[in-house]
Amino acid sequence: MCGRFVVARVGSELASVLRAEIVPDDLPAPSFNIAPTAHAAIVLDSAKTEPPTRRLASARWGLVPGWAKDPSVGSRAFNARAEEAAEKPMFQKALAARRAVVPASGYYEWQGPAGAKTPHYIRPEGGEPLFFAGLYEWWKDDSRPDGDPDRWLLTFTILTRSAVGGLADIHERMPLMIDVEFADVWLDPTTEYPADLLDAVIDAAPAVVDTLTWFPVGPAVGNVRNDESSLIEPL
Repeated sequence: MCGRFVVARVGSELASVLRAEIVPDDLPAPSFNIAPTAHAAIVLDSAKTEPPTRRLASARWGLVPGWAKDPSVGSRAFNARAEEAAEKPMFQKALAARRAVVPASGYYEWQGPAGAKTPHYIRPEGGEPLFFAGLYEWWKDDSRPDGDPDRWLLTFTILTRSAVGGLADIHERMPLMIDVEFADVWLDPTTEYPADLLDAVIDAAPAVVDTLTWFPVGPAVGNVRNDESSLIEPL
């Protein structure tokens, strides 16, 4: 799974890597302890233009489908099992047309028995950005009037798959990682056969794992109120 991640760089630095054309001024600040329901920057291709326009956007972590009565369901949908996404009503429509890339510097995972788990920080060995395959949805708050900028809520989930290599020794699941070359196809909302595309991304993820390094870090990351660079320093 992926329950906490780090974004140490935002804005133009991420836009240049994924060639985003639109970079808004309200992107979340860098954070070393992003938790579910917090906001983070995601990359998406808008299908409202021809060709689709790629942009960075601020979104809340925890997918809220359009049919939900309130956004609280998102707190339980911050991860989605990639092997089940094509069949689950919660994620089917987003997989078909609303795929996102979630940029990160790294993420945390806990290892060990309950009550004595050790957090590990997992990141690309060369310090380059890490990209997670995600899905996004827009949720409309009907209690707010038309024209209210807060009427529409953009939310996302991070897909996961079974862990491979040394990561399997830390946790049985891992975020579905995607390389920058695969990102173009993943983001394209007109891509046909999304279930086949998802299978291809699942199969390609182990190659990204080979580029990662990880190490134990201190327990302070367990408190979401802690948010400083010392969280990712090795023990």
